[in-house]
Amino acid sequence: MKIFLVEDDFALAKLVKEAIEKYNFEVFPSTNFQALDQEFLEVQPDLVLMDINLPYFDGFYWTKQIRQHTNVPIIFLSARDSPMDQVMAVEYGGDDYLVKPFANEVLIAKIKSQLRRAYGEYAANKERTLARQGLAYYPERLEVHYQNQKELLTKKEGELLELLLESAPKLVPREILLMKIWDDARFVDDNTLSVNMGRLRKKLEDLGLPTNIITTVRGKGYLLDWGEA
Repeated sequence: MKIFLVEDDFALAKLVKEAIEKYNFEVFPSTNFQALDQEFLEVQPDLVLMDINLPYFDGFYWTKQIRQHTNVPIIFLSARDSPMDQVMAVEYGGDDYLVKPFANEVLIAKIKSQLRRAYGEYAANKERTLARQGLAYYPERLEVHYQNQKELLTKKEGELLELLLESAPKLVPREILLMKIWDDARFVDDNTLSVNMGRLRKKLEDLGLPTNIITTVRGKGYLLDWGEA
């Protein structure tokens, strides 16, 4: 399930994103606070987490704009704890309200509750899919599919592909790849990363993808090359 996170405190947004992703949700933090409605339409999320105090226009305004397109669940996350703010959140189309600071467990419980209400009992446990240009990766199964064929990945190969797909067509720095897979990049050399990336590249080639689908940028990192960079 996809979650659109509207929060202009980027440090807090990073913490919230990391907490939610542990429960297998895809999180898309907002980046353009002048056109959040357009970002929303691009992401097509299953749920929105909305701050109130935002640059240009507040969360009430943007909730009203979103409600012109959809009834997707919207949970307000705000340091404003007055009853009037909570009433306004409901009046503008919000479904729930959580006052900062909050426990991550409470936030996850509210997210799952709203997803069940909106989409059914098992929606919160819906399997994730990362897809691009006909290539689909299923992290829970460690399976990658392309043109009616599939390959089973190792855990490390899967984590590498997930990072590449999430960033494509942008480059993923080698340090990010190393820290994601092995926690501390200081204890892993480039050869270890190269070997795992080579195995992943071979499996993608076996599916019929181009031999240069994973491009190495020497000394910097790797990227998925769909001819868009």
